[in-house]
Amino acid sequence: MTYQNILSEIKTNILYITINREKKLNALNKETLAELADVIAYAEETGEVRAVLLTGAGEKAFVAGADISEFAAYSTAEGEELARVGQAKVFNAIENSSKPFLAAINGFALGGGLELAMACHIRVAAETARMGLPEVTLGLIPGYGGTQRLTHLVGKGRALEMITTAEMITAEKAEKIGLVNHVVPLAELINKAEEILNKIKERAPLAIASAIKSVNAAKDKDGFETEIKEFGNCFGTEDFKEGVNAFLEKRRSEFKGR
Repeated sequence: MTYQNILSEIKTNILYITINREKKLNALNKETLAELADVIAYAEETGEVRAVLLTGAGEKAFVAGADISEFAAYSTAEGEELARVGQAKVFNAIENSSKPFLAAINGFALGGGLELAMACHIRVAAETARMGLPEVTLGLIPGYGGTQRLTHLVGKGRALEMITTAEMITAEKAEKIGLVNHVVPLAELINKAEEILNKIKERAPLAIASAIKSVNAAKDKDGFETEIKEFGNCFGTEDFKEGVNAFLEKRRSEFKGR
């Protein structure tokens, strides 16, 4: 697929994805979501990719929301299908990816934009970023996992307050309530993101994938069972043998993802 709305580049095993609709504040339209679905699938299938850095073009917005004009006349069934397809191909695909996704939130992350950031495994925000879920001002609720992921991240009370008031919060507040991992000056945002991902990509890729799967299962009743099985699976990998041997031989591990 030739991308018109996103930029994609692999550098030193990190896939950089930039939503490139700066004049539209990087709003998510159908084409952008289709391109994101394609590049997310590519990241999962490509061995060269160890981690993904997702951000928005410019300094104003990560993603300022969805393109409202595209679904203004939708019926009930069309609205449900919009959410179902987007969840499966983009938002859930990110959350369930075996490759760690980091959202570098460079500006406004509103509605679908905040939902996109929350689907990522780690979030780093610029000091100037603002976040919120304003859907109720349109007579809607978040439809790309916002009610679920925000609740898991910040708790029921804070999630309901953010969703029902539709108010934006600062990056500082987001860090305080656990919505983002780190807040840094805008000029340091990508460097901070790369610092985290460079540490991750040195670790055993199959173990990272098992960790993501197990952490995601924390919201399920069988989360402990998932952890037990994934822990056991790690013992059957070459990376486990390499990690143990490197530890015993007091040398740096060289993981192959096998």
